[in-house]
Amino acid sequence: MSSPGTTRRPRADAARNRAALVDAARTAFTTAGEDASLEAVARAAGVGIGTLYRNFPTREDLVAAVYGAELDAVLGTVDALLADPPADRALRAFADRYARFVAAKRGMAETVRVGAIRGAAETAHTRERVNAAVQRFLDAGALDGTLRSDMVADDVTAALIGVLLSTRDTEDPEQTGRLLDIVVGGLRAQP
Repeated sequence: MSSPGTTRRPRADAARNRAALVDAARTAFTTAGEDASLEAVARAAGVGIGTLYRNFPTREDLVAAVYGAELDAVLGTVDALLADPPADRALRAFADRYARFVAAKRGMAETVRVGAIRGAAETAHTRERVNAAVQRFLDAGALDGTLRSDMVADDVTAALIGVLLSTRDTEDPEQTGRLLDIVVGGLRAQP
């Protein structure tokens, strides 16, 4: 029994069930969208509907969990990318991963209630967390001399988002990459 004011860690099977539900929901939301039934999600995860509702009382809670897991996965690449210098190339690789995340989020937003995605993004503090990741690349680039030292992380994040919004409906699959090259190129330190 835990003492008052402490948080108990979930049992291993409960954590596995939660992860399985998030994985199953990710698949269901991206393939069936709003038509994805929560019963089908529970079945695909190998749990009962009661387990789903115990973990995620509403569909929006489940959407938020899927969104949060995807964001965590993208931001979880920062250390590995920074371990393989130079920082300008690491930032460019991160921009590609972030672009894939935004594309997947957009696909989810088109298939589930847009308000659920917006709420998930706010709950996950997406902009602040992405800014923190970008700042790490900027700091590393200032140290190794590959990136300008006068850049503001939120400006870089805004530029990335601008590229991703502007290429949202492009028929040219290479355009996003070319524009990300331009953004990162503008961040490079001049010799």
